[in-house]
Amino acid sequence: MTIPTLLLSPYRQLLTRLSRGPSPWLLHSGHPAPGPPGALPDSFEHHRTKRVPLSDGFRRTLCVQATLKDHTEGLSDKEQRFVDRLYTGLVQGQRSCLAEAITLVESTHTRKKELAQVLLQRVLVHLREQELRNQGQPRTFRVGLSGPPGAGKSTFIECFGKMLTEQGHRLSVLAVDPSSCTSGGSLLGDKTRMIELSRDMNAYIRPSPTSGTLGGVTRTTNEAIVLCEGGGYDIILIETVGVGQSEFAVADMVDMFVLLLPPAGGDELQGIKRGIIEMADLVVITKSDGDLVVPARRIQAEYVSALKLLRRRSEVWRPKVIRISARSGEGITEMWDAMREFQHQMLASGELAAKRQTQHKVWMWNLIQENVLEHFKTHPRIREQIPLMEREVLSGALSPGRAADLLLKAFKSRH
Repeated sequence: MTIPTLLLSPYRQLLTRLSRGPSPWLLHSGHPAPGPPGALPDSFEHHRTKRVPLSDGFRRTLCVQATLKDHTEGLSDKEQRFVDRLYTGLVQGQRSCLAEAITLVESTHTRKKELAQVLLQRVLVHLREQELRNQGQPRTFRVGLSGPPGAGKSTFIECFGKMLTEQGHRLSVLAVDPSSCTSGGSLLGDKTRMIELSRDMNAYIRPSPTSGTLGGVTRTTNEAIVLCEGGGYDIILIETVGVGQSEFAVADMVDMFVLLLPPAGGDELQGIKRGIIEMADLVVITKSDGDLVVPARRIQAEYVSALKLLRRRSEVWRPKVIRISARSGEGITEMWDAMREFQHQMLASGELAAKRQTQHKVWMWNLIQENVLEHFKTHPRIREQIPLMEREVLSGALSPGRAADLLLKAFKSRH
């Protein structure tokens, strides 16, 4: 990447500044410009813009745009037109392009994965430009929803989602459905449980199978979130499989984590792991209507007391416990008010921006871990030895640790 990544102005004064060295008006890539001082490459003609000082955020955006140009150089004309079509339709709010884009990032085909990354890079640049116009603040709100089976997550999402769309919001629901360990199939039944919401043109429901992914969220959930935001959806709900490892995975993707609990599930404080309660920014007792009102109030009081004993994860927010009824609509508005209060406090304190930065690092390392493991398992020499090592471990001739060490040594010796 050379100096053509600079933001240029047609004015002579700025050209003189460029010839003298680094300037607050440009992006400096660390590489010398080709040609004599003051001479500009032909490609500069494609980067003309207004002569304004550059903020740090805008500098980062231009750097990403230059990197994006490097990525697209390896695409064929057909692939470039395909990515352009998906990107244009996506940012224009076309649901079909959003669905096709998510299908692309979910693909395991090597070339399609590369095309997906090019598309994601363009969408990320688009989102960063929107944030810059919004004074550097995220324009979207990501909410993770989880709870044990039978908590009424889908019923709640339909009631809650209809309220949001009536208020003018655009809602995207990423519902992760568990896959069968035997057949690999998935019911993907969330749309059948959210009939009214699935018909709403301001709502987009995307059920995705876990495909055996540990943690109950798909390996591409982060990518799907970014694509939904690029498609103009300002509220993203991620519904996980249930209580377990999935909560820890989804907490690294969302701004707010909401735990939904039924009022008649037995000894709740013993049945729910403490770590999951500590992660919750909001605990919601569902089905608080009819004969379940009394037990719902009791459970609410228990969790209010329990949360006082736990260490707070935020300096500005103390988790709350709210009762709701998706059937009658009671408590839904109050719940949304609490969620908005959380968002405003986290934005004002800067915690939300810091949280998203941390999540991007976690996202990167998760992808590195996944790709390194895939590369290790598909390496020709290692792939030949894996069945042998597995047989040795099963027969007791080798311990699992020793077998792993031998495979790693063999892998290192080939690099």
